[in-house]
Amino acid sequence: MTDTTEQPVIPTSTVRLGANQYGKAEVRLVRVTRDTERHEIEDLTISTQLRGAALADSYTSGDNANVVATDTQKNTVYAFAREHGVHSPEEFLLRLGRHFTTAYDWYDGATLSADQHAWSRISVDGQEHDHAFVRSGSGTRTAVVQFDGDDVHVVAGVTDLTVLKSTGSEFHGFPRDRYTTLGETDDRILATSVTARWRYLPEAVDAGIDWNTLHAAVLERMLATFGELHSLALQQTLFAMGATAIETFPELAEVRFSMPNKHHFLVDLTPFGLDNPNEVFYAADRPYGLISGTVIRDGVPEAPAAWASLPGFV
Repeated sequence: MTDTTEQPVIPTSTVRLGANQYGKAEVRLVRVTRDTERHEIEDLTISTQLRGAALADSYTSGDNANVVATDTQKNTVYAFAREHGVHSPEEFLLRLGRHFTTAYDWYDGATLSADQHAWSRISVDGQEHDHAFVRSGSGTRTAVVQFDGDDVHVVAGVTDLTVLKSTGSEFHGFPRDRYTTLGETDDRILATSVTARWRYLPEAVDAGIDWNTLHAAVLERMLATFGELHSLALQQTLFAMGATAIETFPELAEVRFSMPNKHHFLVDLTPFGLDNPNEVFYAADRPYGLISGTVIRDGVPEAPAAWASLPGFV
């Protein structure tokens, strides 16, 4: 029996397909390396997004001839983890991206991202256990690899890294008007949840970087700066953290930050006949100041393609 149902006519003369991508989001991957009795665990959430003009027909006419199914992309993640290992988020994403953009040569771009969930070894009688772990809570390591034609960009970073210093921070000298109630202070708690992403120079991507060691070193240097700097504003701290990372590590092109100010307000204890010499605070979760900024190495060209599809940054 012939289906005589009329299909809706989609006008095409006044519209065109804009930017698009197609892939699998949040593939959960746990890779256990058990070559010896001391096991290693790598726990990642990976997303793959592929781009190319050849995908247009799937949007405009439903022709899937050039569509690598998202299920295939997911399976490739698992197969590559078995065949090649993970080693580092950056290395794993680079390998995946090169596969997708060469095995399917009609794709001219890809965004591959990973969040790495950290585990630490459980200690038993003062000794680290060979195969028992506890989830660590010191932020989530991130990596994004962008394939844009012949260009490859690697952006590493961290999210949800909560830091606090109980002194060594001031905030004063800001404009005051009839709506200003905030008092000036020369001694306050400074706390924030750091989201930082740093872009590697293109020439560093293929230079045999030890991604794990470099990531840890960049983070250590930025945290040391947070602790060492006598801060007059969170934005001053942000700039100093980015500047020291770029000055210390020649592989870095730029660092972008998003840092909410986790306010701690001194509690008024005078109704109870008590003083409060900067000891008792109320930790407010909202509203909060939100500071963002970018620190760039002089002479390095911008690379907007490296930041495509990454929300939350200026």
